Amino acid sequence: MNEFVYVSGRHCLDFAGTILWRRTLRTELLEKPEDLRHWVDGANLCDEMDPPSSDSVADAQHLREAIYSAVTASLTGSAHRATQDEVSLLNITARGPLPSLTLSRERDTTSAGSPDNVLSLLARDTIELIGSAEMTKVKECSNPDCTRLFVDLSRGFSRRWCGMAECGNRIKAADYRRRKKLQSID
Repeated sequence: MNEFVYVSGRHCLDFAGTILWRRTLRTELLEKPEDLRHWVDGANLCDEMDPPSSDSVADAQHLREAIYSAVTASLTGSAHRATQDEVSLLNITARGPLPSLTLSRERDTTSAGSPDNVLSLLARDTIELIGSAEMTKVKECSNPDCTRLFVDLSRGFSRRWCGMAECGNRIKAADYRRRKKLQSID
């Protein structure tokens, strides 16, 4: 089972991060229906989701790539544009039904639905992000190998890493070792 991280500040960006190292060692984290279920459970998007199928995983992967493309296109402006197929997939998926919510007399809430309902939620989150002022706070991790996107909500808009455990500590440790090595040469 893959270990997912939820450090991006938006569900759609965390979902786009289910493929790692897009420029180098492309690592797919959504390979099996259980992976999709595990990601949805970890993101707390649907308490009771129907079992995903291999088709659900393929649909999720296609949507994930459309999310990544549309968000990175919004980051780079006119330098890159999402394809019409990617934009259409986001729009069509966003029009689908969302997971249903139920309230008990004890004020407990439960969400239930299908993998398609969850994908609809993710597509809507993407469209809402791109159309919001929050989009100006989206960054890509400063680790040159990492392609994870995140919303920088730091006080001085100075966040550089997708997460300290994922990239920040690794880069800082490598920089420290490099500086120590240079000091020993002098």
